[in-house]
Amino acid sequence: MNSRQLEKLGVPNECFRAALAAMQKAAAANDLRQRDVRKLIQDILATPAEHLQDAYFGEFAQAVIEADAPMTPLEPIAYRTWGDAGIDAAAHVQMRQACALPMAAGAALMPDAHVGYGLPIGGVLALRNAVVPYAVGVDIACRMKLSVLDLPAAALDEQRRQNEFDQALERGTRFGIGSAFERRPSHAVMDQDWNVAKITRENKDKAWKQLGSSGSGNHFVEFGLLTLDQRDDELNLDAGQYLALLSHSGSRGVGASVCSTYSAIAQSRLPSKHRDLGRLAWLSLDDEAGQEYWAAMNLMGDYAAANHDVIHRTVSKLLGAKIVAGVENHHNFAWQEIHNGETLVVHRKGATPAGAGVLGVIPGSMADPAFIVRGKGEPTSFDSASHGAGRRMSRTQAKAKYTWNAVKKDLATRGVRVLSAGADEVPGVYKNIADVMREQADLVDVVARFDPRVVKMCGDNSRAED
Repeated sequence: MNSRQLEKLGVPNECFRAALAAMQKAAAANDLRQRDVRKLIQDILATPAEHLQDAYFGEFAQAVIEADAPMTPLEPIAYRTWGDAGIDAAAHVQMRQACALPMAAGAALMPDAHVGYGLPIGGVLALRNAVVPYAVGVDIACRMKLSVLDLPAAALDEQRRQNEFDQALERGTRFGIGSAFERRPSHAVMDQDWNVAKITRENKDKAWKQLGSSGSGNHFVEFGLLTLDQRDDELNLDAGQYLALLSHSGSRGVGASVCSTYSAIAQSRLPSKHRDLGRLAWLSLDDEAGQEYWAAMNLMGDYAAANHDVIHRTVSKLLGAKIVAGVENHHNFAWQEIHNGETLVVHRKGATPAGAGVLGVIPGSMADPAFIVRGKGEPTSFDSASHGAGRRMSRTQAKAKYTWNAVKKDLATRGVRVLSAGADEVPGVYKNIADVMREQADLVDVVARFDPRVVKMCGDNSRAED
């Protein structure tokens, strides 16, 4: 019996999986031929409570009961907001919808928050034993990485070396949707098990070709000046100024494919009473699909880290420099963590892990500073902080308001040389990073400040992958 036949019998779509699993179990035990399966399914649909103890069809009966349960509005759990004055109403609407998920256990909204798909960017969502692909994001494991180089900081101001810095960025990575390399870089991540899911297996070749590339949207690679006001033992850096390399990108095309594939599966399984949740559809970590997504997500985390590693090794080598210190972190990911004595799945979509003592990087814009931070472990934020300044206008609005060439000239007068970018990523489209950092002073301590000096982004104004 297949899904079409089940549908003709009146089985709800969300119960197909349980019905098929029940028939497979009965068949494996040689107990299927002795039953009139068609009549049994009809009986279960009529009186599901009477079949809950059936060794093979009990779970199907339970699924029918749940599907037939009357729709009762879910009461959203409360969430705390940082920087509320700078967050638009639509982001709060999305957050309240996420907080109404039946397995929601906690949530928080960071000061860089703005509207996203499903969960707003800057949203933190803690669930019980479930994962929402779109609460992780399209660009799984989008990541920041900062490397301190052994060249003197003064080299950034040497006219004779400008071309060296420019060429290191131009040749060290590639930007744009679909960007890839003819020669595959070497990295141990490609020796990992890419068979954890069909979608990762099918996209391994693409992932290898895109390893070391930077994508589009708000992704960047840039040189800048790192300033520490006092020594930091963990970084092993004294107070002073250093030349540093900063990058922002994630798991590229394969990460997007993992998100869309498993979100579609999750949406197809939504109970009828929850169909309006759309991109907030979840997968149970007890189910095969949920376990596959979790494994694929973690592989994408390793891949994104490898992507940055390749970029930093390549760019520093082209510049003739060595890496002497560094900081990196994900900000589109889900972690299993213990909060209030309970193991929860904490989604940080555009939010930086900020547990007590945890280092991270929070960027501003192509002309505004980024910060190395150390988390304070604030419980009500679920050990989180913002992932950047956050957008204050859409890409469409930005393109209508700004002319890239005019902005580029203005940036040059401020000492920032931009090799390529688009009007949708100019500083004016972002919130003031100083305001954002002030709003989350209880979440992180600032360790160092990074000021951009040479910036490379995608120049085609294409949509973001973040």
